[in-house]
Amino acid sequence: MVIQVLLLDIYDSSPLFQYHVHYCRWIMKEKSRYDTSGLIESQVEPGSGGRVLKNLLGIKRKREMDQIEGWEQRRALDELIRIYDKDHRFTATDIRRIHQLWLGNIYEWAGEYRQVNVSKGGFMFAAAEHIPQLLVEFEHGPLREYTPCNFVERERIAHSLAVVHVELVLIHPFREGNGRLARILSILMGLQAGLPLINFGNIKGKKKKEYFSAVRAGMDRKYAPMEKIFSDVIGRTLRIRGR
Repeated sequence: MVIQVLLLDIYDSSPLFQYHVHYCRWIMKEKSRYDTSGLIESQVEPGSGGRVLKNLLGIKRKREMDQIEGWEQRRALDELIRIYDKDHRFTATDIRRIHQLWLGNIYEWAGEYRQVNVSKGGFMFAAAEHIPQLLVEFEHGPLREYTPCNFVERERIAHSLAVVHVELVLIHPFREGNGRLARILSILMGLQAGLPLINFGNIKGKKKKEYFSAVRAGMDRKYAPMEKIFSDVIGRTLRIRGR
């Protein structure tokens, strides 16, 4: 199979997710007090100009690393499709397994929860120290509710994909590859729902900005923006496949 990766409803009673929301808003204004320079995941590859994380292959050029990660992603997805069937309920262990299977040949810390705090565009994701418990809640909440994703109505499918996707991205459990990991999970869930391989190729330019805005909206459990994105992505995928 040739694979091209173009790539909760959270319960109000969950104090951990409530903490996550408030913490993320607070830490955006703060700097980390902890020295993480000794952690392998914090180190960059010597000679890369700080653009490539320390890796098992000694790759120093970002373009080359992007290419290798893409190849490994396609290989991993091919394997994952054979591993997880339409009746599988995903767990936190699966999330780690997917990440390790994809990036295990590249990074020593693949499949391990990050120990450093990370941000993107001034947006701080969940604090590293809370990731293990957040993944437990993620498993008991969205993954239990929305997987296996064997829904029939397209609206229900889009909602399920949106909630799981947003919450996983907000937790950002790993040092690298979280967005792509979330897209891999969306593809696997889509297959459970009888969809072809979801094509994310049109999320660029203005749509990419809308995507990041939809992720931020998830901080307040507003999933409608991401639902619209997934509805559009599903519709485009079906049109491409002539369905």
